[in-house]
Amino acid sequence: MENEKNTQQLDKELPVNVYQNFNYVGVKESAAYLLNDVSNTFNIDGFKERYIWDVVKIDFTVNAILNLFTSAWDIINDLLLATLVDNTRTRLGKFRPYLLGLQIPFTIFGALYWFIPIFFPNTSATFVPKLIFYFAFSIIQETASTAISIAKSGYMSTITPNPNERVRLITLAELLSGYLGEDMPRYIFGIVYDLIVNSKIQWKLSSAFMTFGISTSVVSSVLTLYFFLQSKERVPQSIEKPNIKEGLRAIFTNYPVLLMCMSDFLGGFAVSTSESNYFIDVFGSYSLITLANLPSSLNGSISYAFVSPLRKRFSSKALWVGADIYGDILSAAYFAFGMIGRNYTKMIPMVVAVGVREWFTKWAFGVNKVINADLWNEAMDYCEWKNGYRMEATTGVAKSLVLKIQSSLMGSARNLILKEIGYVQGLTIGTQDTRTKFWLFALCSIVPTISGALGIIPKFLWPLTKEKRAKMYADLAKRRKELVENA
Repeated sequence: MENEKNTQQLDKELPVNVYQNFNYVGVKESAAYLLNDVSNTFNIDGFKERYIWDVVKIDFTVNAILNLFTSAWDIINDLLLATLVDNTRTRLGKFRPYLLGLQIPFTIFGALYWFIPIFFPNTSATFVPKLIFYFAFSIIQETASTAISIAKSGYMSTITPNPNERVRLITLAELLSGYLGEDMPRYIFGIVYDLIVNSKIQWKLSSAFMTFGISTSVVSSVLTLYFFLQSKERVPQSIEKPNIKEGLRAIFTNYPVLLMCMSDFLGGFAVSTSESNYFIDVFGSYSLITLANLPSSLNGSISYAFVSPLRKRFSSKALWVGADIYGDILSAAYFAFGMIGRNYTKMIPMVVAVGVREWFTKWAFGVNKVINADLWNEAMDYCEWKNGYRMEATTGVAKSLVLKIQSSLMGSARNLILKEIGYVQGLTIGTQDTRTKFWLFALCSIVPTISGALGIIPKFLWPLTKEKRAKMYADLAKRRKELVENA
């Protein structure tokens, strides 16, 4: 009788103990997770704007119109593909069939992007055959990338049911991936780009883009595919298959998702262009940003040591809100310095200003990375806790539906804004007029800070306190255990 009571007591405690004390992901899979994180930024995507502006040359107005059409299709195929993914039940799992089956074809097809200058050499920004090819390619690529991103987003929340292990994996990957060279292609290509546009080396810019674009894409794909082969889905899915109406309704019934959606929507009104465009078009160099970041290079790594004690001391909401305010203060200070004596036109002062800003920014780097990644996973667990099923794909798409419409409009608006501020495509680097240079600076500093400021409001309403979060995971552990036993 005493043994029976002990067994019953052990069963009651098991759900909590499973999550607190048991790790599901082994060393080999953890290493694969790390390599996958490296693959996410092992590319030169940060230069795609320069590629379209300087090499392919797609007119801003035409690009704005094309962006509306591709975004409209993106919204339609998001809903279709998310429903397909969420209703998938196979021996390989819910997400892995898409991730394993599409990765290689997507990589091969994506290489065509870097061949556009070869297919259409020395053509104008409004050359119709080039525009038709660019439009068709964008539609097909968007469809394939959507399927992979939807599946991958859901997959990352299912490889372990232990929230503590999930945070450990995120922290480990973000901390170590930089040492494995995740940003190396961007740094190296930045130097090559500067040398080419300043006529220091004789290499066609189109050839440089093609070489780096294809090679980084292949390496990234191999690393990602290795992760898909080594990892597993460990969070069981309900036998009943949800439908798209439930996914759309989950935006409102899943309060954390609603708040994240509102925050992204309000913040999505931020109008910006990248800082790299400002440095390239004003000072003629991307590498200056890399140079400015060197003094703070270790700060980001050190900042991960703060993650655990800060999570124990503060709630996710406090960290989420605090990081937003901290970043806005630094951005405003950076803009104010640039305006003093028109420092934004002076190379050395602005390199120093970027270095100082990044010195302080990097101290919050680790917390930002871990918290932002884990909040979505918490929201998916909340959906399962409240509704009895998981809808990672459909809920993710429902969350992004309005945002994509907004993003499409804002993307088109940004193209038109660049034209409005007097930006001329194809000019020699550093020869844009003074007014244009000012707006390039403002669009990477104070303008996005002000125009996206409302995004902080929903963050104050995040509902998962420490106590409520602990109860949620205890309940989920018990429920999942019963689901597996009854399967």
